[in-house]
Amino acid sequence: MEWPREAFSEVLFPSLSTPESEPIPVLPESQPSWTILDKSSPNSLKQQMDELVSNHSNPRDHTTFSSSITFDESNGPVIIENSALVEPSTHFIGPCYIGKEAIIKHGAYVREYSWICTQAVVGHASEVKHSILLPGAKAPHFNYVGDSILGKGVNLGAGVKLSNLRNDGTEVILRIGDARRSSGLRKFGAILGEGCQLGCNAVTNPGTILGCNSTVWPNVTVTGVHGENSNHR
Repeated sequence: MEWPREAFSEVLFPSLSTPESEPIPVLPESQPSWTILDKSSPNSLKQQMDELVSNHSNPRDHTTFSSSITFDESNGPVIIENSALVEPSTHFIGPCYIGKEAIIKHGAYVREYSWICTQAVVGHASEVKHSILLPGAKAPHFNYVGDSILGKGVNLGAGVKLSNLRNDGTEVILRIGDARRSSGLRKFGAILGEGCQLGCNAVTNPGTILGCNSTVWPNVTVTGVHGENSNHR
């Protein structure tokens, strides 16, 4: 069984074919998009992040921030571009990267291997871990984003959770119609194609993939791999 087209980055993130002027992760081309989340795979998010933070030439001086903004760099640096906005009472664990004009709002928790691209938003009381928010993606209120990728223009309503771990702690299995396929990952949240909109308090089960411009209504739980413009209510 071949992977459906929604498994691949060129389908989920078509605008990334246009060169970006800012640092942005290189997503897989010949393999399913979630392989970037496998820390042992070539060109993984972990590998790319380690290279980015170690080679960044002009990191922002953390002493310029409010004393209520805290940093844990025991396992790697926290790189924040000068034009990013960071509000008080936020906490960062490195290595992580905050891009130009990104917004990190009050009370946000940005954990290791989070790549927050240009103009992306991590909002009040939101937590991001080992994930990519591509340019303009928003997790603005009370969200959890773990081991996930959010495309351009994605918006998570208040309270949306992208669950990344099965209750039994075993490997995440992808549901493709009536079929089941192994992901190879124990922790795998969601991959949301460009323009997806998730309503308040929606939940995606581990290994959910939504094609571009899909909609999830409030208080709905979604599982499986779905094509573009899918509607979940």
